[in-house]
Amino acid sequence: MPERSAVLVSNTTPLIALTAALGSLDILKFMYARVVVPFEVAQEVRAGGQTSFGVDAFQAADWLDIQDRPVTLLPFLKNSLDAGEASVIQTALNLSLPLVCIDEVVGRRTARLCGLNLTGSLGILLKARQLGFSVDLPHAIENMRRHGIWLSPSLIASVLGNPQ
Repeated sequence: MPERSAVLVSNTTPLIALTAALGSLDILKFMYARVVVPFEVAQEVRAGGQTSFGVDAFQAADWLDIQDRPVTLLPFLKNSLDAGEASVIQTALNLSLPLVCIDEVVGRRTARLCGLNLTGSLGILLKARQLGFSVDLPHAIENMRRHGIWLSPSLIASVLGNPQ
């Protein structure tokens, strides 16, 4: 079992992607002492209603630290990113939490510019496997793709150790 001292602020896509990959969000509980979910991200996950993909796993993860109110965004975040990504970065900055989980390129670039450390869905799967969590990467990636999660062929090859 890893030492779970790190705190993660997560965006919507990684929550959905990890649910698609593994069927639950337990991997996050395994790896992190606390997983913060901004109010805006929780709204995005729940937007399609109870029957939307991923909502049941999200609701079952009662250990998630779901923020109870919207965050006030810096203008440059509000004007350059969607509400979820902007709220992840703003929440991390407000709470002095250095690690965010964002999959989208523009959100990742902005987080780096804000001095934050990054991971993404596949980074979590790789690190979890290194720490002893049972992860069948090819199967997890196939599950993600089957549920409409887009992953570049070069990223998949890199993660699976088959550089193109």
